[in-house]
Amino acid sequence: MPLIRSTPASSSAASGPGSVVILGGGPCGLACADELTRLGHDDWVLLEAAAACGGLASSVTDPAGFTWDLGGHVVFSHFGEFDRLLAELFTPGELLHHDRSSFIRFRDRWVPYPFQQHLHPLPEPDAHACLRDLLDATCRPPSLSPSADFATWLDATYGAALVDRFFAPYNTKVWATPLQDMASGWVAERVAPIDPDEVLAAFSGTTRPEGRWGPNATFAFPARGGTGAIWQRLASRLGGRVRTGARVQAIDEATRRVVLGDGRRIGYRHLVATTPLDQLTAMTTGAPTRVRAAARRLRHTTVAMVGLGFASPTTDERSWLYFPQPDVPFYRATNFSKYAPANVPGAATDRFSGWMTETALRPGTQIDVAELIRCCERGLRGCGLVPDGAEAVSAHVEMIPYAYPVPTVERDTVLAQVVPWLEERGIFPRGRFGSWRYEIGNMDHAVKMGIDIARRLVTGAPEELTALPAVSAPAAKAAGL
Repeated sequence: MPLIRSTPASSSAASGPGSVVILGGGPCGLACADELTRLGHDDWVLLEAAAACGGLASSVTDPAGFTWDLGGHVVFSHFGEFDRLLAELFTPGELLHHDRSSFIRFRDRWVPYPFQQHLHPLPEPDAHACLRDLLDATCRPPSLSPSADFATWLDATYGAALVDRFFAPYNTKVWATPLQDMASGWVAERVAPIDPDEVLAAFSGTTRPEGRWGPNATFAFPARGGTGAIWQRLASRLGGRVRTGARVQAIDEATRRVVLGDGRRIGYRHLVATTPLDQLTAMTTGAPTRVRAAARRLRHTTVAMVGLGFASPTTDERSWLYFPQPDVPFYRATNFSKYAPANVPGAATDRFSGWMTETALRPGTQIDVAELIRCCERGLRGCGLVPDGAEAVSAHVEMIPYAYPVPTVERDTVLAQVVPWLEERGIFPRGRFGSWRYEIGNMDHAVKMGIDIARRLVTGAPEELTALPAVSAPAAKAAGL
């Protein structure tokens, strides 16, 4: 059953009884607004706190003329709705297409991604230890509980040698969280599976792993403007009901009004919120103590994106690279000038190259920005990605306070406490941080969530992604559910 009736176009501040207010102008919020319009429901308004739309998928151009994304984004899709949106916004020539080429830095060499499928290039002692423990792990009878923590899951799946050499150091850098505090139910499409026969065949030289695992084995990227160009185009298409510079200070769920920082109040019947779930709960005035306390248990990472531009040609053909070692601050470096020539000044990849690095931090960590830049540059040069004599001509830093939601062992219990309370009051948390589910945290997932909630509100169609994960009876009892 639809939750709202379609209403005629209105220039009001979305105060009518059929109105939808959308918080956040990232992929999810914009897709929701676009789908509402497509369905003929024009009584909506989108409120974005920043000066421009894009959210976590925004891009910036620094004073030297280098374009950077807010972290690593590539365009790939699980959903026809996302494909349709791209086709509407871009002509074929405006998207560049790439085959993924990714490697891991291990000791003194580059190992193809995924690491666990390419053990044969490792130094002989490492290769033999990893293979031995991997085969032992695969021969054990399956005994893992679905509620196993991530550290336990890794050890049982890949063996101690692989965990010690790659999985533990890399994932500790990425998540800035002890792996035993993380769940394992999110890994299905995020951690590559292993076929022992293929690994053994690679050692014998009879075959090599294909190396094209995963949904992003091929990907697209805008020819100009970075990933943010997608969302700038969509926001422009949506017109004046997208309001930037509109920061929400509070939500009065009893009267169904949002309160802006300048004191204005905007009424809604339904609120689609892409605001981080912990912040959303904190600003909802009637949220009970138990709901607020539960939301505060959610964890996330902060990421420092350091973009470094050099006066040297773009010659490396690889897409992005992973760094498990502790002497390099970043966990990933992206060959950003390879994604699109326009990401460097004048599109002159024969003169410039650009590397985008990502360093994960615990929220609230204080850093020396100048020292981080120096360490990132030293890390790039130390592994040969930047020639010794190449002049650094740009260093741009973007701090991303909410970068990734951490799938902790208690996350699903928290969601089961918080999300139903909000939805019963017409507040629908969606998007990467609204859902707080890393496993559905890509751009295409966000678009799908935005489209699906619009369809649910207007037509009553069920949503495909947002059913809450099951919570075990002991966990539910412990949480008071």
